[in-house]
Amino acid sequence: MPDLTTPLDELLDFIVENKKVSIRDAAKKISQPEGIVEDWAHQLKELIQVNYSLIPIIQPKLTIKNIEKASPKPPPQPPEGNVLDTYTIEVDHVPAQVTIVQPLGEGLNMYFLQTLELGPATKMFLELLVDKLTDAVPVKLEDIADPKRMAELKHTFFLESQKLIHKTLRVSPEKNIILSGILLHKTFGLGDIELLMGDDNLEEICVNTAHLPLTVYHMKYGWLQTNLYLPSEKSIYDYASQIGRKSGRNISNLNPVMDTRLITGDRVNATLFPVSTHGNTITIRKFARNPWTIVDFIEPERNTLSAEIAAFLWLCVQYELNVLVAGGTASGKTSLLNCITALIPPTQRVISIEDTREIRLPKYLDWNWVPLTTRNPNPEGLGGVDMLDLIVTSLRMRPDRIIVGEIRRKEEAEVLFEAMHTGHSVYSTMHADTSRHVQRRLTEKPMEIPEAQLESLQLIVTQYRDRRKGIRRTFEVVEVIPGAMGGGMELNYLYRWRAKNDIFEAVNDSKRVYFDLNLHTGMTSREIEEELENKKKILLWMLKEKINTVDGVGKVMQFYYRDPDDFIHLLEKGDEALIRELKTVEQPSSPTPQLPEFSFDEEEKAPKGPISALLYKLRRRRK
Repeated sequence: MPDLTTPLDELLDFIVENKKVSIRDAAKKISQPEGIVEDWAHQLKELIQVNYSLIPIIQPKLTIKNIEKASPKPPPQPPEGNVLDTYTIEVDHVPAQVTIVQPLGEGLNMYFLQTLELGPATKMFLELLVDKLTDAVPVKLEDIADPKRMAELKHTFFLESQKLIHKTLRVSPEKNIILSGILLHKTFGLGDIELLMGDDNLEEICVNTAHLPLTVYHMKYGWLQTNLYLPSEKSIYDYASQIGRKSGRNISNLNPVMDTRLITGDRVNATLFPVSTHGNTITIRKFARNPWTIVDFIEPERNTLSAEIAAFLWLCVQYELNVLVAGGTASGKTSLLNCITALIPPTQRVISIEDTREIRLPKYLDWNWVPLTTRNPNPEGLGGVDMLDLIVTSLRMRPDRIIVGEIRRKEEAEVLFEAMHTGHSVYSTMHADTSRHVQRRLTEKPMEIPEAQLESLQLIVTQYRDRRKGIRRTFEVVEVIPGAMGGGMELNYLYRWRAKNDIFEAVNDSKRVYFDLNLHTGMTSREIEEELENKKKILLWMLKEKINTVDGVGKVMQFYYRDPDDFIHLLEKGDEALIRELKTVEQPSSPTPQLPEFSFDEEEKAPKGPISALLYKLRRRRK
């Protein structure tokens, strides 16, 4: 990446080269007024010494105070080796270049981030501007935990920083915007980590300690070591505290472990020494800015599940069957849960319960969706709200559907299965590698849920992640069949993924799901098969037309549930008006909206009042 030089660096270089220069010569060299140059020299008093003569007519001389600090360091370069990939990213107008390289003689690949290099004078000047901007854009305590207010403050800070840089630093509009973005990352963000957050190829960003480089998990290349370090353990703690304050969480020596999320929805875990023996840590689990949908999952290149399985899951969700999604860490449990719950009919009341917000439903469900999140207790142990509290509370809110982020404890599982027994449709996730493992976890210690209670669960979907190939697959779809005369719970395998051929196979015919649908809806097996075929057609049509956003899929669901038969008929006929309407979806609003840009050509604001406004227009016309 090229250097980002400013007149300040030109001034510093001129003084270093000539040892001692007058303000007049310096001003002439960098094409700036003498008063501005003198003011800059005073601002950079740690680098530049202003020497005044006792004789007023003699020009002040400028010398270097600290030659080591004033000397620019050569920008870091990627290590020698095999370059696997290279691409650019941009966050808040700040560009950076990513190089994935396999260093010579090393087995571990490296994620090398090159940013615009700032000269020592510009770096110091930006640090001085932070204090002025903090005074110009004050942040109140109540603003910190309010995402909307923080977004507004971020916008205001960005605009004010552009104005201040334009006034004091006198650089081009392009450099002004980049410098303002850097200031924004330093003040309201996480420094260089913000650039990593802007790389959509990354799933995890990990700070393991100050004396080790940051590590990232890349979708294509897996775990990579970066060239970035945080300067100290205190800086890690400061970032963790900043994240916690914005989400209403606290991390301290009394509470050295914190689970929370960023305003963007990304999940964060932080720990403090000595709980983490090597030092303070921050782990950020990034979520896609455009969340996965069921259409993404059936896309052939991704092949997470087949269209046949997707249609079956859609059928189960539509008719309020209870579904448990299991799998190992990062196998796609929550992503699949997000996909299938987006298929809920719009006439339903939905309550979601999570430790950190990960569920995102289409807009058409927003009107009757209540998302609930847990809360840690304060240092005195008061004010905590756990998953069990929220599950019990949700039952008093008359929900049609209950979505629980993850079952971890016996009490949570008991209440959840009791909710199933009382007629609520429940969707949740659990850590387990197979359906048999789910059965053991639920029936054996510590949960020990009676099998009679488990009979209310109708479907188990298991996710699998192949770390070697970097793929995720729906491993099993299993229906739970109550044992005859209390003989225990049986599992009927409906679909399985075959690793050898990377295909999904239908294993057995459905017994429980078809029976329950016939019992509650009156549909025959033939009618169920026809509905599955129609759903498969709709999914493949959405795949063909690239309708794969959350709200895009939501809009199709909205039209479908209004009149399924008519919808299928119009789709098969190729009704242009319907297809055009379905493909017209508002773009999802970004968690970090586009930042405003200061008008460099015209700083004068249009005055209020009709006469003043007229004079303003006349002045503009004359110009």
